[in-house]
Amino acid sequence: MVTTTVESKIRDLLTMTPKRSIVDTNLKLAGVMILVYSKEGIYHVMFNRRSHQVTKHKGEIAFPGGGHEEGDSDLLDTALRETYEEMGIQSKDITVLGELDDFKTITDYNVSPYVGSFVWPYNFKPNKEVAEVKEIPLHALFDTNNYRSDTRLVGNEIQSMPVYVYEGTVIYGATAMILERFLSILETVGDRAPWRN
Repeated sequence: MVTTTVESKIRDLLTMTPKRSIVDTNLKLAGVMILVYSKEGIYHVMFNRRSHQVTKHKGEIAFPGGGHEEGDSDLLDTALRETYEEMGIQSKDITVLGELDDFKTITDYNVSPYVGSFVWPYNFKPNKEVAEVKEIPLHALFDTNNYRSDTRLVGNEIQSMPVYVYEGTVIYGATAMILERFLSILETVGDRAPWRN
């Protein structure tokens, strides 16, 4: 697959940002895929709205991904497998650009996020776990009008958590925290970055 200048820049930024890993054998392992792609000249990030047929997080906005299974060679393999199962995007069509810090969820998962790209248009084939495919312009996620901070009680601790809102789509929880980390890495380039347009 051909890698664009934008994808190369994202890969470089991720390479320059060492991943922070969580080592905790009590946590279940999961992998998710942040997909960034050019749609009609504008860079987008793909999310999905989980259906009400899933066990947990019904109706929530998420990245494609899920729990590690015995046949997965590693967590990148998990993320790619789950992306294919949920969205119908084949692994061979995804260019992996890098990975982000591990994130611990309140449901005791250690999530490893990976960043990838594919060529749009693509014939998505969402499975029953996905109620809706959400494609959000990357520049909209940088817009402070679409961001707010939520205060929540987690266990005995008060935590401030990011929330992104775009045209009625609300992104919160682990997905928002992973997204915030990804955007913070891209922000190091400044306002003139090509994905801000």
